[in-house]
Amino acid sequence: MRSVGTLTRADLAETINRKMGFSRAESLDMVEAILSKMCDAMADGENVKISGFGSFILRDKTERVGRNPKTGVEVPITPRRVMTFRASQLLKEQIAKGG
Repeated sequence: MRSVGTLTRADLAETINRKMGFSRAESLDMVEAILSKMCDAMADGENVKISGFGSFILRDKTERVGRNPKTGVEVPITPRRVMTFRASQLLKEQIAKGG
């Protein structure tokens, strides 16, 4: 069922199908709807928090000067929005225990 080292949308849908009893199509639609809602919220500049799992946090970085590591030449780095993930304490504890 699961790809080595990667959890996929299909894996999530399969779990919903087995545990909740929804059809495969309904399960995949549910996964897609959740991911779409998360993407839309972040595109609108909102952070996304999933209790007990973690938070997807957006940060706006200002323009700054960087340096080409090969040549040492200074180059302007344009302003941009970045996303970071901060795991919840519960997730951190579960990972530390190994599952």
